[in-house]
Amino acid sequence: MIDRTANGLATPDPATAGPSEIEVATRRLAAALDALESAVERRRETDRGEDELAARIQALGHDRSRLANELDGTLVRSRELENANREIAQRLDVAIDTIRSVIDAEDAS
Repeated sequence: MIDRTANGLATPDPATAGPSEIEVATRRLAAALDALESAVERRRETDRGEDELAARIQALGHDRSRLANELDGTLVRSRELENANREIAQRLDVAIDTIRSVIDAEDAS
């Protein structure tokens, strides 16, 4: 059944009409809120991933610093050992030369 308003325009009978504008708007609002909630959750997951990545990068930075310090110490130790090796080689050369000269002196006498 169609009711006529005072101006003569026909309006549909509410009992036979589809969902009201409020119902449609409510459904649209609920859908928009669901979409917003999903977007917020995705953003939180992304932020968690970024936080984990930042923590890993910071840990790698600490490891790099520690390893750089260890490398510096190892290089210093290596240079010290090289110097000691050269000094020992020189002393051995002097000792060998001394022994040879003693042996040569005994052979000559």
